[in-house]
Amino acid sequence: MTTDSALLDLLRTERGALIDTLRALDDARWQVPSLCAGWRVVDVAAHLAWAPVLGPGAAAAALARHGFSINRMIERSAVEWSGRGHKAILDRLERNLADDARPAGMPVVAALADAVVHGLDVRRPLGLPHAVPPEALAPVADFALRTPWPLTAVVGGSARRRVAGVRLVAEDAGWSHGSGPEVRTSAEAVLLLLHGRAPAPAELSGPGASVVLARL
Repeated sequence: MTTDSALLDLLRTERGALIDTLRALDDARWQVPSLCAGWRVVDVAAHLAWAPVLGPGAAAAALARHGFSINRMIERSAVEWSGRGHKAILDRLERNLADDARPAGMPVVAALADAVVHGLDVRRPLGLPHAVPPEALAPVADFALRTPWPLTAVVGGSARRRVAGVRLVAEDAGWSHGSGPEVRTSAEAVLLLLHGRAPAPAELSGPGASVVLARL
């Protein structure tokens, strides 16, 4: 089992790497659509900047303002926050890195999942490679697979249902889950699948690949 201390080190590394990525972008690339439906790169960055420091009172007010739909609140708040501008977003991300910020009660592994998966949401459409740390795959993937309903609504739906009946294998990270026809792929594609993002069909091989692709 990976300790919270090790997870925190991974979280800091992934947050710092994404800040470096964002700092290198020109204005046009901040506006590129991310893998999150309806969010641009700037919206993903704004979500990562302010969601970890949204206090209970502000969260309740935002929830009420968006019809008590947590998904709508998350989606629209990020777009609203993005209006604060790139400098404010980057400054807030730097403070989050320094403070190990995360919402009250959120485990470290959940914050790590946010950093890793939203990092993919940003980098993939921009064609920017960044390998998923092999040691991050198991805790993040297992966290997604353990997340119960109704919390699955905010992490792309049920990861367990998406990969039910197949054996999912990350060939580059020594991780596997489930039983049935095999789906062989990379750590990056595993996390995309578990979080409701569609990897390119060519990234998956094995007799179970068509099964999981049909569920996305």
